[in-house]
Amino acid sequence: MIVVTGMPGSGKEEFLNVAMKIDIPFVRMGDIVRNEHATAGSTMSIGEFADAERKKHGYNIWAKRSIEKMHGDVFLVDGCRSMAEIEAFRSLSNNVLILGIHSPPKVRFQRLVERARSDAPTDLNEFNERDAREIRWGISEVIALADEMIVNDSSLEKFRKEAEILLKGIR
Repeated sequence: MIVVTGMPGSGKEEFLNVAMKIDIPFVRMGDIVRNEHATAGSTMSIGEFADAERKKHGYNIWAKRSIEKMHGDVFLVDGCRSMAEIEAFRSLSNNVLILGIHSPPKVRFQRLVERARSDAPTDLNEFNERDAREIRWGISEVIALADEMIVNDSSLEKFRKEAEILLKGIR
């Protein structure tokens, strides 16, 4: 199992595009959060909803809900944010590789604004608040303990090549 982590806008989605291209199945933890948010009809923001669910069901709730969707010999999970989630994945297998993707904050902010998703920050203050929330959840520890790290601070083409080399090497 390959567990991908990184701050919002670091390049996780592009990494998944490479995985898809070489037929590695994956689940986006963020998709599960968004689907649950919509199903619950919550009036909270998606981030607030994710946080409330963690507090109510445990900090590994999104990992547990992701596990239900996994299949195959090599499987990629996108969006891990805490060591509690890592431990949930390790309960399935001793063969869990943590992959961190790092990009500088200025680069990430610009990417988030440009992709214009519903959860995109409207200004730098909102971006910093989101980063602080992610860090409170424990993402910095997961990134620090990553088995592999890709720094995504130059061209998209270079990042995709690095991702493909790494994934083919694991496979």
